[in-house]
Amino acid sequence: MRAIVHNTYGSPDVLEFQEIEKPEVTDDGVLVRVRAASINPADMYTLSGKPLLVRARGGLLKPKNNRLGIDFAGTVEAVGRDVTAFRVGDEVFGGKSGALAEYVCVREGIVLKPTNLTFEEAAAVPVAAITALQGLRDKGKLQPGQKVLINGASGGVGTFAVQIAKVLGAEITGVCSSRNVELVRSLGANHVIDYTLEDYTRSDRRYDLILDLAGNKSWSESRRILNPQGTLVIVGAPKGSALIGPLSHIAKVRLAALRSSQNVLFFIAQINQADMKVLRELLESGEVKPVIDKRYSSSKMADAFRHLGEGHAQGKIVLTL
Repeated sequence: MRAIVHNTYGSPDVLEFQEIEKPEVTDDGVLVRVRAASINPADMYTLSGKPLLVRARGGLLKPKNNRLGIDFAGTVEAVGRDVTAFRVGDEVFGGKSGALAEYVCVREGIVLKPTNLTFEEAAAVPVAAITALQGLRDKGKLQPGQKVLINGASGGVGTFAVQIAKVLGAEITGVCSSRNVELVRSLGANHVIDYTLEDYTRSDRRYDLILDLAGNKSWSESRRILNPQGTLVIVGAPKGSALIGPLSHIAKVRLAALRSSQNVLFFIAQINQADMKVLRELLESGEVKPVIDKRYSSSKMADAFRHLGEGHAQGKIVLTL
């Protein structure tokens, strides 16, 4: 089968197609013919080998694993003998490392695709929506009636976060640029702050939860608008230092908040079947809808990654395979 790979670290120009072995179906696995996949900021870190922390785990001079991608949607081609939940021909979506390929074999984190979604729409969901769900519900403990601010509300995670926060019954303030104000409002935000016109940390509003997807504010700025027992959940951050990248910002904020009554949390989302089922129900009901910025054919993979690297996508970037 063909897969999109990077045999060296670098810019999107190093991406190429490579013939590799088709995965074998394990007894507890599901073999999926991938129809569409989406890309995430983590793929850019893996591709570039920056910060150096990436190379410490993934190979110092060249990638130990040259595969990319996690999000996928496609059709079941075969199932293992222990699998009873899926049948050949089922349309599914989920997350699996190395999803930028013609086939993936999945054990966990796969569910039936909602019939009201295309393959491209379903492929836009897993990582971004799981991150939003776990950040708001599990880490932020968001409750009905609470006030949440989402910094970076128009991106891949942000567009899902606004919708999921609405489902959870919160009062939502979204932060984005001028061109995205109407989009964020249409997704369910009660208030929208254009960061090009207003510094949200100078507002008189106070929040029970800040979901920070941009990571562009210091702890002293963020704590100013948090309620005394409020929580800051950091998901995204700037490029940071050459050694540890975004973790440098996260470490600074965590250290600065050590003696505060307010909470600061950082997490990396974990795709699991239970949460994928929650998302499927929200997608089927129409309470949550994927926002796709651009669709690319796999032959335009470098262009897709370049667009992702610019950091201004409205929602998700999807590749058809």
